[in-house]
Amino acid sequence: MQLNPFAGTYLTDPAATWRELLDDSVGVHYADDLGMWVITKHEYVRRAFGDAGSFSNALTLAPVYEPCPEAMSLILKIDAPPTTAAADAPVHTRTRQALRATFANTAGRVEEQYGAIVRRRVDELVAGLLAQRGELVDLVPAFAAELPLLVVLDILGVPERDVVRIKGWADGQIALIWGQPDPAEQVRLAEGLLEFWRYCLRLVARREREGHRGDDYISRALRHRGGDDRVLTEAEVASIAFNLLVAGHETTAGLLAHGLHQGLSQPARWQAMADDPSTVPAFVEETLRFGPAIDGWLRLTRRDVTLGTVTIPAGQRCLLLVGAANRDAVVFSDPDRFDPHRTEGKDHLSFGYGPHFCIGAALARLEARVAFTRLAAAIPRLRLAPGYASLYKPNVAFRAHRALPAIIDIGSTVLEPHPLVSPPIAHAA
Repeated sequence: MQLNPFAGTYLTDPAATWRELLDDSVGVHYADDLGMWVITKHEYVRRAFGDAGSFSNALTLAPVYEPCPEAMSLILKIDAPPTTAAADAPVHTRTRQALRATFANTAGRVEEQYGAIVRRRVDELVAGLLAQRGELVDLVPAFAAELPLLVVLDILGVPERDVVRIKGWADGQIALIWGQPDPAEQVRLAEGLLEFWRYCLRLVARREREGHRGDDYISRALRHRGGDDRVLTEAEVASIAFNLLVAGHETTAGLLAHGLHQGLSQPARWQAMADDPSTVPAFVEETLRFGPAIDGWLRLTRRDVTLGTVTIPAGQRCLLLVGAANRDAVVFSDPDRFDPHRTEGKDHLSFGYGPHFCIGAALARLEARVAFTRLAAAIPRLRLAPGYASLYKPNVAFRAHRALPAIIDIGSTVLEPHPLVSPPIAHAA
């Protein structure tokens, strides 16, 4: 079969391809164009996420194509140790334990530690949109991509002056690993990724010199390390920061953009959230199911693995097609219909499953809930530009909107100050 995620229908309506694959009950296919196995059925994708003994993470962050020699020589200089997405046990077990101890990952801890940050940043961005009353604004850079980036920079204690650089580096990593850049672009992106890694090393070294007394995540991780490499090495702290600076905002940016698209494409949905904020959590959960920010993720078979009638040999790269699994009619009734009222919605796999379940799931949900609640209340008549049609960036894993042009129709609404807005946070240089 041919998947071709870089052109054609997959860039406008990937669900059409998912449906074709799901209609074939086999659930496992070999994609000749990608040179990897594609797993689509919910049951099989869930198993692959959960069975770390059969499916390794070793090549999760390796490019999906063979880079040119010059780009590869730069990539090999990035000596970031595996800690999260690309680690297997026992390294992943140890680093995951440290991450759970230092990064809020439950709804209660996230609200306590990060709630004020999220609300302040949402209010800042909503105020910026209100100031553009009557104008046409692209909601991707103005809101969806900006909010989670600012939040994760606050959490890590990264200077806000570095926003543009970090955004460029993170976008570059996604294009370099899961995209299809030409050789010249591969080299440019690899140079940026190497500089990004060195930036993270410098950031951790600076916190160490300063005595890591702050409340930012890197300082917390260094305190948890306590100078003991058996807990975490300094390079591993830098690697965790390296991963959080990408995964901590790119995935939530996708969630926000998909939610804005689903809400604004049906004005009644947006109005319902403005009228009744209690509907927002269910809307967020259905957005996660219907259009995951990461609709494909990579694994490597450690041994021969049989799924249904198909055996995947050992040493094969596999693409777990989360977007398809979330549309599996065996699990979800009328799966191609966006329905925030469905009862089985939380069975989606958008945050993964098992030992690598997304550590930032609770934070992503909080950001989305606050964002949609505040934005719908402030601009209930926000609407997509006439003639808008979805178009996604070419990528195997990250499903990102190219743009979301919208009209900032304020009417007579006035944004009231939010009682939980916190004062600005001073970042260390």
